[in-house]
Amino acid sequence: MPDTAMPQTAPQVVVSTAADPVMVKGRRDFFTYRDLGVTAGSGGAMRAQITAGRDGMTRPTGWHVHLCQGQLVYLLSGWIDLEFADRKVRLTAGDSVFIPGNTPHNETGASENFELLEISVPADMGTRGCAAPG
Repeated sequence: MPDTAMPQTAPQVVVSTAADPVMVKGRRDFFTYRDLGVTAGSGGAMRAQITAGRDGMTRPTGWHVHLCQGQLVYLLSGWIDLEFADRKVRLTAGDSVFIPGNTPHNETGASENFELLEISVPADMGTRGCAAPG
């Protein structure tokens, strides 16, 4: 069977500074995204970014899944409401959640200002809308 895995570069040290942030386009136009350089440093094995909201959420994200192995979200400041098939949770500063890949979820609300650290494996994480769990 041929190897279809994407080639990865050797891991390298990457430093990201608050004084010189690298802002990137993200999944939602009402959030901002700061790349922390982990995608380049890990050769695509993982991604880390800071997601921030400055005007709250203008609307829920809608039910969706991420096409990845998993995603870790750690709230740095503010709060965010998440909905899963079996529960609703409010994460506040210092809280975290691990979301396995292909797990339906919906972000339904957020404080006016918030920041969260998001780490995904692998770095190239797709997003696909899905129906609300029954």
